[in-house]
Amino acid sequence: MPASKKETEAELVRALATIMNDADLGEIEVENSDVRIRINKTFSLQPQAMPVVAPTPAPIAAVAAPASEPTSASPAEAAAGNAAAANAIKSPMVGTVYLASEPGAKPFVQVGDKVNAGDTLLLIEAMKTFNPVSAPSAGTVKQILASDGQPVEFGEPLIVVE
Repeated sequence: MPASKKETEAELVRALATIMNDADLGEIEVENSDVRIRINKTFSLQPQAMPVVAPTPAPIAAVAAPASEPTSASPAEAAAGNAAAANAIKSPMVGTVYLASEPGAKPFVQVGDKVNAGDTLLLIEAMKTFNPVSAPSAGTVKQILASDGQPVEFGEPLIVVE
């Protein structure tokens, strides 16, 4: 008994659907002399709610110290720190500070070193590029305010040369 035309077409559709799924196709079309079959995957996109993650609040005790506690720095030390920061060579960019040319190498400068204008004081790595920070004038390194591997912001004091 020969298969009916509808059964043959249904088998062809199933075969095409299998091929379409196996080949990860979005659409397939076949045409014979008297039959044309086109199968198209349609996707319905349903909006989905994104989970909301609230930040964890910091404990109040860690945020602010009581006003009655005395500060650890004397007014003279605070003034000296502010003056050093005012005279400091500041970061020209956002990045990571490196005090030596490579891990384990001798630092470019140490406190007490004499430097000439143009001498490299440290490197700032930004976007996989190492940028030297040079001494603007000759002098003596008084303070190194940044530590090796520390992230820094634009304008942040790095080193004091007087």
